[in-house]
Amino acid sequence: MAQDSQERGLSRPDVSAAPIAGIGLIVLAVLSFSVLDAIAKYLSSSLPTLQIVWMRFVSHVLLAAVIFQVWKSPSLLKTRRPVLQVVRAFCLLGTTVFNFLAVRYLQLAETTAIMFAAPFVITALAGPMLGEWAGIRRWAAIIVGFIGVLVVTQPGVGGMHWAAMYSVAAMSFYALYALLTRQLTATDSSAGMLLISGLVACVAMAPAGLSVWVMPQDLWTWVLLLATGAFGAGGHFLFIMAHRIAPAPVLAPFMYIQIVWMIALGFLIFADLPTLSTLVGSAIVVGSGLYILYRERVKGI
Repeated sequence: MAQDSQERGLSRPDVSAAPIAGIGLIVLAVLSFSVLDAIAKYLSSSLPTLQIVWMRFVSHVLLAAVIFQVWKSPSLLKTRRPVLQVVRAFCLLGTTVFNFLAVRYLQLAETTAIMFAAPFVITALAGPMLGEWAGIRRWAAIIVGFIGVLVVTQPGVGGMHWAAMYSVAAMSFYALYALLTRQLTATDSSAGMLLISGLVACVAMAPAGLSVWVMPQDLWTWVLLLATGAFGAGGHFLFIMAHRIAPAPVLAPFMYIQIVWMIALGFLIFADLPTLSTLVGSAIVVGSGLYILYRERVKGI
């Protein structure tokens, strides 16, 4: 019974290593999100954004259903908090839609700078919503990490495009999604949360996705479309597991590590060479995260 209770998320492990494990999971999660964004950016040159979003959730649901064998365990789709699950699913959908739209219109540096305001929102709301109040050291690490992101992205050069509002919307939905994820881990299973969020988004996006459908021209495009679901579902499963075992304010600074993954993917896929400001800013971001990691290993904050 105890094992089943923990698997369904009815209790959280109370061990000192939990925050460290959560940090490792969130770092891998943002790596998956970075790969997802890179694929979406590549596909947007030949396919409509809404089609990419819909296929991302179609493949998400199919993959998750196969992995968790939902036909053998239909109880995975049951939830004790259906309203919160649906709201969380629409937050995930909103994040995906607005982020993909922003990447289509804006420079990556601008979208990144705006999206990385999310840890501020998460840390500020984690106290009143979850009872997880951040100490001054965590706030300091978040602020330093954000400064590092600004050094990398240097927003405001040349003025902001009107489509920056897409990134603001994506960031807002993402912060709420993170907080609701942490809240739901107390009552619902990780597999169920992954399946329900994907299924709700898939159904909601079906009319829009089908209305703009453009047939992919080759097998490689199909592979990439299906891969969006693999990286999306995988990233969000890691994201859920991280928030199951570690407080949101502890994890928030490590979302900045995504800028490092973006630099690496930009170089490997698009041959984008990092500038000096990119390297300096990335070092600041990593340093702020390592400080939090150090504090967690010593005695917590």
